[in-house]
Amino acid sequence: MTTVFLITAAAILLYMTGWFIAAQVRGRNDIADVAWGLGFILAAGVSLVVAGVYPPRGLLVSALVLVWGIRLAAHIHSRDRGKGEDKRYRKWREEWGKWFVLRSFLQVFMLQGVLLVMVALPVIFVNQAPPVPLGWFDLLGLAIWLTGFTFETVGDRQLLNFIRDPANKGKLMTSGLWRYTRHPNYFGEVTLWWGIWLMTLALPGGWLTIIGPITITFLILQVSGIPMLEKHYEDRADFQEYKRRTSAFFPLPPKGGI
Repeated sequence: MTTVFLITAAAILLYMTGWFIAAQVRGRNDIADVAWGLGFILAAGVSLVVAGVYPPRGLLVSALVLVWGIRLAAHIHSRDRGKGEDKRYRKWREEWGKWFVLRSFLQVFMLQGVLLVMVALPVIFVNQAPPVPLGWFDLLGLAIWLTGFTFETVGDRQLLNFIRDPANKGKLMTSGLWRYTRHPNYFGEVTLWWGIWLMTLALPGGWLTIIGPITITFLILQVSGIPMLEKHYEDRADFQEYKRRTSAFFPLPPKGGI
């Protein structure tokens, strides 16, 4: 496990270094968002090849990561195409001044690489594990993954369609899945990683990879997900009303209806 993990981690950090160079050439750090999903595909592929075991569970999990990673990267690329650099990254560009290049390398690309490896730990683990027949944990994990993937995919599509409609300019998205949770896409991403973790439980020591889903849950709930996004809307009265009646994360019936 140690060798597979170290080689995979090294590949991811080299990969993120390449994206950092591309970001400096293009003058926009937000391409790191596209690199996120594709990086998991690389982690799955490298760990499979280095381990050389190709267990059924590993192939299944890697296929799920492939589908998720391509979908997410394509969505982010489509969403940002033709626009300027994301406002989060523009703000850092202004605040970091002369240290911008160094801090971009360390705090955007290298940090993202480290977090990516941590979240991908269940994938790396199953890819190097000896073959164990698929069972109930895998079925349950797959069902939870499909639930999460559906929420993330449908939520992203609903929001993108809403934003692209000129009639909705300046309005909040409060329909579809967004009627039941303020962040169906974030709920979906967290959920699908817990589904992948469940697939490790049939393997000796698999439960230790819980650091993966815990990391992505913490990031989205407490760091770069919900808090950072909602900060931009906290002064809006319509958002405060939406926030009052709509669950932040878990899908729940709205309070008082919409």
